[in-house]
Amino acid sequence: MSVLILGATSRVARELAHRYAEAGLAVAVAARDVDEARRITADLAIRREVPAQAYAFDATDFDSHAPLLDAVEDALGPIEVAVVAFGDMGDQEAAQDDFAAARKVIDVNYTGAASICEALAGRMQPRGRGAIIGISSVAGDRGRQSNYFYGSAKGAFTLYLGGLRNRLHGHGVTVLTVRLGFVDTRMTYGMQTGIPIADPAAISRQIVDAVERGADDIYLPRFWRGIMGVIRVIPEKVFKRLSL
Repeated sequence: MSVLILGATSRVARELAHRYAEAGLAVAVAARDVDEARRITADLAIRREVPAQAYAFDATDFDSHAPLLDAVEDALGPIEVAVVAFGDMGDQEAAQDDFAAARKVIDVNYTGAASICEALAGRMQPRGRGAIIGISSVAGDRGRQSNYFYGSAKGAFTLYLGGLRNRLHGHGVTVLTVRLGFVDTRMTYGMQTGIPIADPAAISRQIVDAVERGADDIYLPRFWRGIMGVIRVIPEKVFKRLSL
């Protein structure tokens, strides 16, 4: 059995790779930056003493997704857990001026994520086991002027994961939606916020625990559920006047 980590540059994904390697599972790391993926797998092989392989992965090259899964399973065995952790926040102003930039954000965060999840579901459902962990974002809970392309793509991914979970319920496959708030990653580097930024290692442990207990949809850090609950109930006529 193996674990597939999609998104090597995500610190949460990297920590999850170590959590599952500690449990003795073979780990595949797939990313657009294949050199970084190789560095991660070399570290896993040495420190955790488990089989680890690196693969090139482009979320927007949809035709390559099924062959990637074939290659991973041929080398490391059936994929037991898959972590869909890649993403691209993009540049909101650039996306407003050039829809090609907006389309990239949409295709990476939603279309590409849905494509690889469908390929994974097609393998896990007949086996009657497995787990798909989809890393979404609190940005998808409500549209904001500062990041509505990224937020809408993540919101679509969250909705997609709910439908996939409904489809796979009863087939032994877990689909976990993780709505991340501010975590110490490249995306939040330099961000000025009064809200605490979470540690990726702590987040990874909570994700593994959530999978083991069969959770469906979680906010991490957990206090984001309350924050977004408040934001969602602000009347639109008030919300549209806010600079968020």
